[in-house]
Amino acid sequence: QKRKKKNTLLLQHLPFMTSVRDSNVSGNDSASRGGLILPPVLIVDVILGLLGNVVALWIFCFKLKSWNPNNLFLFNLVIADFLALVSLPLRIDALLRGHWVFGDSLCRINLFLMFSNRSASIALMTVVAVYRYLKVVHPHHRFNSMNKRQAAFLSLFVWLLVISPRVPMLAYNHIKGSGNATQCFFFTSYKEASWAIIFLVGMHRILTVLEFIFPLALLLFCSIRISRFLKKRQMGKPDKVRKAMRVCVAIVVVFLVCFFPTTVTTVGVWAIRSYRPWDCDSFYTFIQLNIVSLGLNFLNSALDPVVYVFSSSMFRRALCSSLPRTLPLDLRLGRSLRLKA
Repeated sequence: QKRKKKNTLLLQHLPFMTSVRDSNVSGNDSASRGGLILPPVLIVDVILGLLGNVVALWIFCFKLKSWNPNNLFLFNLVIADFLALVSLPLRIDALLRGHWVFGDSLCRINLFLMFSNRSASIALMTVVAVYRYLKVVHPHHRFNSMNKRQAAFLSLFVWLLVISPRVPMLAYNHIKGSGNATQCFFFTSYKEASWAIIFLVGMHRILTVLEFIFPLALLLFCSIRISRFLKKRQMGKPDKVRKAMRVCVAIVVVFLVCFFPTTVTTVGVWAIRSYRPWDCDSFYTFIQLNIVSLGLNFLNSALDPVVYVFSSSMFRRALCSSLPRTLPLDLRLGRSLRLKA
């Protein structure tokens, strides 16, 4: 009974990877240590992320004088990050208490927002990188002639594409236990599961891997092509090309730092649970690594404002013009003349 309770509390830290076999693996005392790290890491993510994204929302809504497709894509990225950040305090509270106190409805919404943010952030960062790549390497591509209305429709399509697989999560109860033992995580038990739930869990596992591999391949392709283009371009004004290279590098770095550890450790847990169910030490080692990597997963929302600064000269100028006049001139301007696109 003690071990079962310890495992249940441990799984509270793992909203992305639960199943019936998780709770059947016997634990050890070291397994819960990784869970102690996650709450303070998530608190830092929320503080830094909200500061950066509230400033970004303020600039987009009140300071940006003109909009282009790139800014529309970035604005949607802000919305995705903001929705995830406002859902994290509930998860932090549950981690600190050791149980969920907010009921079934908020549990569904919380999990939906947490899953959707990962997919939306990855998709929108990829769109920004591809848009920059086409602008530089293929300036006559028809994608470059899109207007704000078309960019808005493309953003809507991206949202529908990434959210639609997660919508069924809102239709099911994810609460397990009662009272001080109440937990909220993704389809914890298969014992009474229907084929629909088993299908949804399987689809989630596949999406977790595919939504990392395909965008990463696309981001690396764009970065390599822009790099080669930059090396060939020896004459003229390469400022725009260098800026595009910085954008792609910034996105790739944020992407790898935030999503690579979670993907690898999640796949590791699935592989051990499926092919080496007796290897409890390896299982809990990967669980601890996965717990820590979840903090990096949500660090994405705090690092995305860096992408906004690199990706949009309009955003950068609006940000610099909003800084206090007492700052040195070169800091307020952000050397915008040198970085101007």
